[in-house]
Amino acid sequence: MSDRLVRLLGLGARGRGGRVVIGVSGVRAQLQRDALSCVVLAADASPRTREKVERLARARRVPVLMGPVAERLGAGLGRPPVQAVGVADAALARGLVGPLEE
Repeated sequence: MSDRLVRLLGLGARGRGGRVVIGVSGVRAQLQRDALSCVVLAADASPRTREKVERLARARRVPVLMGPVAERLGAGLGRPPVQAVGVADAALARGLVGPLEE
């Protein structure tokens, strides 16, 4: 699942229109604006990061997925290590969350 997740996030990041938000501060800001459909946290995200993002996502009823470690998540997005990624595009979010619900 995590290879597929990273590939889909990479496609979303390469597209136009801010379909994917990269980084904890951007994810938190977009959650506060109710602009995200799901959030992916790195498996090795710090407890503080995890708590802040998960609490905000829960309040907004946004699903939180556990992704690969930050290094691998960032590499899939062409970035340095990334602890959190937000998905604004509803169709992309369904593609990520859907397989987990089956």
